Amino acid sequence: MVVVTVVALMSFMGVLTETSLNVSFPALMQQFNVSLSTVQWVTAGYLLTAALVMLTSAFMKRRFTNRQLFITSALLFIVGDILCGAAPVFWVMLLGRIVQAGCVGLCTPLMVNIILDVVPRQKLGTYLGIANLIILIAPALGPTFGGTVVAFASWRMIFWIPLPLAVILLLVGQGRIKQYKPTQNYAFDWLRFGLLAAALISLIVGINALGESKWGEFAGLIAFSLVLVWLFYRQSQHATRALFDLAVFKNKAFLFSFFPYIMLQFANVGINFLVPNYVQDVFGATSLIGGLVLLPGSLFNGFGQPLYGWMLDHLGGKIPLYVGDVLFTLALFGLAVAGNIFGVVGVTAAYMIFAIGRSMAFGNSVAYGLKHIPEELQNDANALYNTGQQVTGALGTTVLALLMDSVHKPGFTNGQNVVAGSRIAFILLVIFGIAIGFLFRRLVNLPDDNKVS
Repeated sequence: MVVVTVVALMSFMGVLTETSLNVSFPALMQQFNVSLSTVQWVTAGYLLTAALVMLTSAFMKRRFTNRQLFITSALLFIVGDILCGAAPVFWVMLLGRIVQAGCVGLCTPLMVNIILDVVPRQKLGTYLGIANLIILIAPALGPTFGGTVVAFASWRMIFWIPLPLAVILLLVGQGRIKQYKPTQNYAFDWLRFGLLAAALISLIVGINALGESKWGEFAGLIAFSLVLVWLFYRQSQHATRALFDLAVFKNKAFLFSFFPYIMLQFANVGINFLVPNYVQDVFGATSLIGGLVLLPGSLFNGFGQPLYGWMLDHLGGKIPLYVGDVLFTLALFGLAVAGNIFGVVGVTAAYMIFAIGRSMAFGNSVAYGLKHIPEELQNDANALYNTGQQVTGALGTTVLALLMDSVHKPGFTNGQNVVAGSRIAFILLVIFGIAIGFLFRRLVNLPDDNKVS
């Protein structure tokens, strides 16, 4: 567990800076004189880059040693941290975030792959829960940390404060991390990777164009993205170089766990952006209070992971998956119907229920899937789980920001417009919750032969 802890802590550092920045958007907009749709690229661009790196994780695991991957990720975090902390203009800040995304892109799949190497299947839920505990504490601390730093110092300290710990982790990890399986000299499939990368970038830029009411650009980029995905699929039919194995999509246990997993991530990252801004715009709260609103729920989210994983290992999938989805959906329904009359305390309580439910379902959906996927496909499944959550996380921030700002009724105050726009976002996520419940029902009722073939 020492090795897993070191790798997870490095991922923690990346997630901490990511979630800290969500509550610092107003300060960044003022500092660099950019719009909300521009500044949100420090999150969307970060998540997209991390997704592209994670896309290669199945190849990376087979081609490079664990130590090489960890050292590279740590150096990427440190270089990106320095660029962001010292950024004189916005593009340098964005470049630093893109460089830093390589840390989470390498470390998060590496952590899971090490667990898959050494932990028996019947204990996967518990061990993944313990590992996720370290990473998911970052969303608990991130908004509070970011809000406190912005309120009492400068947003730049979000990057300078973690830097010494990153250096320490690099020094400790490079001597502790071992190799559990031999590497092989694979040739990387740059063509298929390029097609998918261009498709994902077109998708995110297209959604962002929609937020700026550029309908023609939106339609063109989405169509281009679909064409690239089709070309990727055609190329994959006779590919001889390594990226990931599309055979994993034929496994029903993967499909019925993958789609809930990415929808839960869409909701989580989007809500972590929406709620702090919601309480500031609707109730006049400070950025510090905006960050603190997420703290109780995020603590339950993080510290509950070992318990939720234990529930999966000892009680099966139905209880944690069903209960998690019900709590997730009910909390969002409450925010959609009465979020504007809840007040700061009520929104905090609703977010806590949301976070408990989301956390219980999120980690266990991937753990349940990995338990029932053949060993030879686990690295490929892990690559797609991680890539999917990063892409949908980027989409979550963009889409919910768009919906939050979509209502501009004459005579409405800014707060009333935000309430109306946010209600649309909450309703969308309630629909997600219903769909997730249907998918979980299919997942836990699969015959055993469908789970492992």
